[in-house]
Amino acid sequence: MTTVASPTPPAEPTPDGDAPDITLTVLDGIATITLNRPRAGNAITAAQRETLIGWLDQASADVSIRCVVLGATGRHFCTGADLRQSGPGPDRPEGVPEPVVGDIRRRMLRGTHRLIHAVLDCEKPVIAAVGGAAAGIGAHLAFACDIVIASHEAKFIEVFARRGLVVDGLGTWLLPRLIGLARARELALLAEDVSARRAEQIGLITRAVPADVLDATVADLAAKLAAGPTRAHSASKWLLNRSLDVDRHTHAQEEAWVVELLSGSVDATEGVASYVERRPTHFLGF
Repeated sequence: MTTVASPTPPAEPTPDGDAPDITLTVLDGIATITLNRPRAGNAITAAQRETLIGWLDQASADVSIRCVVLGATGRHFCTGADLRQSGPGPDRPEGVPEPVVGDIRRRMLRGTHRLIHAVLDCEKPVIAAVGGAAAGIGAHLAFACDIVIASHEAKFIEVFARRGLVVDGLGTWLLPRLIGLARARELALLAEDVSARRAEQIGLITRAVPADVLDATVADLAAKLAAGPTRAHSASKWLLNRSLDVDRHTHAQEEAWVVELLSGSVDATEGVASYVERRPTHFLGF
């Protein structure tokens, strides 16, 4: 087992003392990333964001990693971005306001948008283990994952309207694709707490489970994914994420090419052989 703490210290001392504010553990092909600022509601800092992006990119390239689990300590999953730790802007000539038009857009594209893209673009399946509140960018961090397992105590909040803000962090891209436009409008405009049970009912998450079986449920699913055909999972994830953005004929061409490319993989050969030989399948992940 390999355990790594965040290599980048936060801009200010973490409210949880000397404990690392984000950790990575790799065991049996499963990379577990844990947000660890429980006294701050696991609000994500810029340093944590960059670390998380880097680790997801590393997971894509590392053939020994076949599944990623994203979780958190304490009673919150992630309550959003930690705006208190945003750094100062660049020096400006006298009389230039802070910010000018374009500054916020640039920060979003370089910040929260990159984080959500990193989850969506990770080449390995990503499971969110949500044991508490997931609000704002914290909710979108969960929704970007391929599988979301939440405890019955968890809740999801599109908090932006409560603050007079427009939904950001790619929430307006994620929500209609997960639950349809009508439900997306409801969540964005009313900004109400959505319980884990209702989130499961409307298709916002994969499954809601009792708190005492959350870890076991996530571990079981992660083990199944880590034992699966990793490259096929990656290709299926890519095709599914593109499916609503391209026309039917373009998607058919892309699907056909991807199937052809993957049909010669070691795992595809093993899958066919095990079926013909009537034996259990043993995928290697490539």
